[in-house]
Amino acid sequence: MGSAPGKKKVISGEHIAIIAILAVIIVLFAFFLKDVMIPLFRMQMNNDIDGASALLKSKGIVGGISVILIEALQMIIVFVSAEFIQIASGISYPLYISLPLCDIGICLGATIIFLLVRVFNFNSSTYEKNRGMIDKIASSAKDRNIVLLLYLLFFMPFIPFGAICYYGASTKISYGKYMLTVSTSAIPSVVVSVLIGQAGKLFFSNSIPLWLLLLIVIILSVLLFALIYWFMHRFVLKGTDGTPDSLFFDIFFMVVKLLRFGKKKPVIEDEHLIEADLPYMVLSNSESFVDFAYLYYLSNHRSPAFVHNGYYCISSLFRLIQKHCGFIPKKLLTDDPDAKAKIEETLKKGFPVVSFPEERLSPDGRTNSVYEKRGAYYKELGVDLVLVRITGAYYAHPKWRRIAYSSDVTVRVERVLKREEIASMTAYEIDNIIGDTLYNDASGITDISYKQKDKAKGLERLLYRCADCGALYKMTSKGNDLICRSCGAVHSLDNTYHFKGKLKSIPEYYDAVRDAELKELDSLELCADVKVKQLGKNGRTLKRDSGECTLDKNGFKYRSATEEFSIPVQDLPPLEFKCGKRFELYHDNRLYFFTPSENPVQVARWALLVDILKSQQG
Repeated sequence: MGSAPGKKKVISGEHIAIIAILAVIIVLFAFFLKDVMIPLFRMQMNNDIDGASALLKSKGIVGGISVILIEALQMIIVFVSAEFIQIASGISYPLYISLPLCDIGICLGATIIFLLVRVFNFNSSTYEKNRGMIDKIASSAKDRNIVLLLYLLFFMPFIPFGAICYYGASTKISYGKYMLTVSTSAIPSVVVSVLIGQAGKLFFSNSIPLWLLLLIVIILSVLLFALIYWFMHRFVLKGTDGTPDSLFFDIFFMVVKLLRFGKKKPVIEDEHLIEADLPYMVLSNSESFVDFAYLYYLSNHRSPAFVHNGYYCISSLFRLIQKHCGFIPKKLLTDDPDAKAKIEETLKKGFPVVSFPEERLSPDGRTNSVYEKRGAYYKELGVDLVLVRITGAYYAHPKWRRIAYSSDVTVRVERVLKREEIASMTAYEIDNIIGDTLYNDASGITDISYKQKDKAKGLERLLYRCADCGALYKMTSKGNDLICRSCGAVHSLDNTYHFKGKLKSIPEYYDAVRDAELKELDSLELCADVKVKQLGKNGRTLKRDSGECTLDKNGFKYRSATEEFSIPVQDLPPLEFKCGKRFELYHDNRLYFFTPSENPVQVARWALLVDILKSQQG
């Protein structure tokens, strides 16, 4: 139905006054545009703080007014960073001048936003992009008044001030309370930026050395972070702390996205996910170190808890992240009752749990067999299982290469096993379905082209043995070529990561190395002098040592001046390893890192030989 004909919208005197105010502001912007504003924006694009400071000083009062106007404009145009003009102001003027200038600019910008929203119902696309996080904070602080909520928002990292002002103006808060909140809550961040500018001025005048400037910047940043953390912990995280509902969970993955800037987002095919009922387990194959970042894009019914390598708990920063995000640490490739208990506790709270049953990255692009068959455990959990296959991630960052590239990655929910269905299956059937559904062979994908010119770089750290002459540790790489220094054989990778010769793929070459090792298995006696780091249950380093590792058909042995132990083949877990550096295993509730003193390429051989020995055990 249309509106009634002839009905006209009446423009009130208040609207006229507001339009007049905005017109005056636009005229002021235009007045300063040519001589000050445009040069300053050019300098911001070039990050020329020195030039901006010199320009501001040369303009006198006009320079101060320019700081106000630019700060206001950066509030309205939310995606423009405000730190540049704040630091430049700190270099140009004393603290007692630069701080009020920046704060007045923020208030001016907030006022314009208030008018745009309240009178003209204007909305910002950048605010919409930040709306999810703002709404999450608002929901966790629903029992607090809007003023306190705005203070909390201003203390949240990664949310632009302008976006917060657009949100505040859209509420029923009065203009007076709105302005008081904006003018005071922005002060800590502005003070840090201005003080950094003041320190920069001292550095440029040779009053302080570079190391002291850097120290000041670090201290100020830490103090601001500590204040933000205190506010989050005191007000926002209450009730959600230690769960995936925590705001820290979203902040963590926002940082992950920033660190992966320029990398392609995965293609998500999760139509089957709607079939799963909370709580449920998500099981996925493991192709790269950042698989968890790919799975974050799944349309889960609630934010999930991720099971991760307990080794990362040695980092105090990651312990803090784990504490607040509800991540679940697990000792990889070993039975971990604590991890199982935490998984069950998380599921009882109604959260999905994401786990990688392989518990180690694929060396050659083919999904590893699941170390510990858990069909019986999944029956006991009594939850739905969501089976997810990741494809395309292996070549983005394989074990043997230190550099990550962008790649076409697909995350596909292959199947949902309902709890009723699981209850009617045997543990053996569940394990087989999981293994078959998650299995992927990266070399089977031939329709993706990789343009990198150094695809083979580091490959000799995995394919340590020549497939042509059998020479050990004589492989090297250059560009897209894997070269044997002993016989001169060259295997070249094309743009689909396939070799051009008799052996067509990395898995085929890996199998050729395996076949060579099988022929010599009866006389196996591998020995290496190693440096050892031993970590305790809490991830802390217990001691460092030097000793000797041996591997034969009977099992693994380690001996040093202070310690000795052996693990028979039937009890020996697969060896997780870092190409060209070390291999690791758990023993007696302790994690051992073994780093060969000579020829660290051999760690890939230790891992492969353990896999061969385990396979012969059935």
